[in-house]
Amino acid sequence: MTFDQAVYEYVKKVPRGKVVTYGMIACAIGRPRAARQVGNALHRNPTPVVVPCHRVVNREGRLAPAFAFGGMDVQARLLESEGVEVVGGYVDMAQYCWEGGSK
Repeated sequence: MTFDQAVYEYVKKVPRGKVVTYGMIACAIGRPRAARQVGNALHRNPTPVVVPCHRVVNREGRLAPAFAFGGMDVQARLLESEGVEVVGGYVDMAQYCWEGGSK
């Protein structure tokens, strides 16, 4: 399995209404120092409906300023449609972070 495929398979597991971070994904797929590469893989996501990359935020809960599939506003709308509250471009990680996301 390629790096990108591992990222996509992991992101498919993130439940509706929850988010994970780039770093969490990197750790979970065995590449703990590859958070930036996770972001690059998600930017190339060939199937954004199948691989819900809108559920990935930075470690502070900030949405992607250059969300590849329509910008930050689209990412916010997608998250809000799943019940995730977005305030000022941020998600409350204490409330919405997927606990299963660390491994």
